Amino acid sequence: MPDNISEARECRSAVLHNSPVERPYAKTRPLSLDTLRLDPPGTDEVLVKIVAAGLCHSDLSVMNGDRPRPTPMALGHEAAGIVAECGPGVKNLAVGDHVIMVFMPSCGHCAPCAEGRAALCEPGAVSNNKGELLGGGVRMHIGDEAVFHHVGVSAFSEYAVVSARSVVKIDKDLPLDKAAVFGCAVLTGMGAVVNTAGVRPGQSVAIVGLGGVGLSGLLGALAAGAADVIAVDVDDSKLEFAKELGATATVNSRDEDAVDRIKAMTGGGVHSAVETAGVGPAFDFAYNITRRGGQTVTASLANPSVNLAIQQVRIVGEERTIRGSYLGGGVPSRDIPRYIALYKRGRLPVDRLITSSGPLDDINAAFDLLAEGKTIRHIIRMD
Repeated sequence: MPDNISEARECRSAVLHNSPVERPYAKTRPLSLDTLRLDPPGTDEVLVKIVAAGLCHSDLSVMNGDRPRPTPMALGHEAAGIVAECGPGVKNLAVGDHVIMVFMPSCGHCAPCAEGRAALCEPGAVSNNKGELLGGGVRMHIGDEAVFHHVGVSAFSEYAVVSARSVVKIDKDLPLDKAAVFGCAVLTGMGAVVNTAGVRPGQSVAIVGLGGVGLSGLLGALAAGAADVIAVDVDDSKLEFAKELGATATVNSRDEDAVDRIKAMTGGGVHSAVETAGVGPAFDFAYNITRRGGQTVTASLANPSVNLAIQQVRIVGEERTIRGSYLGGGVPSRDIPRYIALYKRGRLPVDRLITSSGPLDDINAAFDLLAEGKTIRHIIRMD
């Protein structure tokens, strides 16, 4: 932590000034490392010293234009750090606490929050879409220019001012570089399997798309006791990695007989297919390998132009279910400690998903690795 709080009023941050930007990012450099001026944390807000932040396809989707957002925007949403200052009204956090960032703040008062559906918080969705914090407005500036927050976090920064409802306090014995992945990859992937799909012991599950979220879902299906856990992707190296993590079978979805093979090995299709790739063909594949009476879950954020074409009669005649899963369909303050407990017991080895790391200065080149499928989770280490 800084020796004095005033040191935290300025920090380096990776800022996206325009979108979309073409690859290779090491050459086009969509993220510039700018010095930001931070406002003090307001009511129910905290200043966090970011220690580690993971690169995610949701960040990539803002850079390539799949997820339109206002610019300039300080990117990053999967991170862990240390509370450096608390604003007025903060009751359950203190300076020195270790925290994991959460990309959807939950107000605790709107109808979805009251129903225990924190992922659907209405004020949180409004503030995220505007690029503001839950309390309204922005806390970052370049000179006199406002800089928007990425889903209330903006974690590719040395420091971030966030709503206290955008962090979850954790024990200090978990290394923060490993803790970072729990804020998105694990929360989303594991949650899609255990919360949204409700996978039970002995069932069959297919994970379609083997990035950080998908592989977290695969580990979650194994931890939940699924009998058949089938990994699906177009990249053979990712399929091999999924097998090392415990997948009972792997299938390249580009193979002509891929759907038939999965149906044959599962007696007509899987109980639950979880799609995390974020492209239309991946969802179509997931739907086609789901059995009669089964469910197809999508936890990805495809380009808004992507639409689904599904025969309505199949949904009725086969009693099929299609479900979306955002934030893993859970409550971060409840679920993150549970997932960490499983990790500590060796039942959820998500640290294996961290396949590369580097400094903030190399962030553009690191996003090339992610876009090219050469890393699962790359961790930016602020130290």
